[in-house]
Amino acid sequence: MDEKPRSQRPATNIRVLLAEDQGMMRSALALLLGMEDDIEVVAQVSAGDAIVPAALESRPDVALLDIELPGISGLDAADRLRERCPGCRVLILTTFGRPGYLRRAMEAGAAGFLVKDRPVEELAASVRRVLAGETVIDPALAAAALSAGPSPLTPREGEVLSASADGATVADIAAGLHLSESTVRNYLSAAIGKTRTRNRLEALRAARRQGWI
Repeated sequence: MDEKPRSQRPATNIRVLLAEDQGMMRSALALLLGMEDDIEVVAQVSAGDAIVPAALESRPDVALLDIELPGISGLDAADRLRERCPGCRVLILTTFGRPGYLRRAMEAGAAGFLVKDRPVEELAASVRRVLAGETVIDPALAAAALSAGPSPLTPREGEVLSASADGATVADIAAGLHLSESTVRNYLSAAIGKTRTRNRLEALRAARRQGWI
């Protein structure tokens, strides 16, 4: 029996949506995944708020999402996909293997979490595994997440701390989040204390380093 030509793809391709803001990285991932006989990249987006609309249009089996994206983060998009496209499995692929990111990804319903330095063969295998119902997590990151424990910040403290980036004043944060300035100061003080830092800039850095925000 003649062997099936490599260019003839199976009828049961795994449909993948790819969200990555760096154009060169996105193109490379799409090309490499597209070389797999059973994987087809059906949508590519560069911003977090484009993920759900693209998924509703292309109906992927697996969404491969970066975390740090323009618009909304891949973690927030994963949570929205769970509601709008429940049949789509989410695999987080990021440069930043931070314990807090892993916990947040799992809470958002992600089926896998990998860092970008893994071989493409492992990525393709992970796509197949999450579609089969497995949970795929980088072992070293899983161990780090267990030892680090959950974020000490409440959702509101994290939100206020995030809003303090880029030199925002207390008044700016209060106006943006519709809070009083005294409430903002209280949240910032609590965040500084919980991160065991000296000021809000250090608290912001520490929280980002851990992946808590």
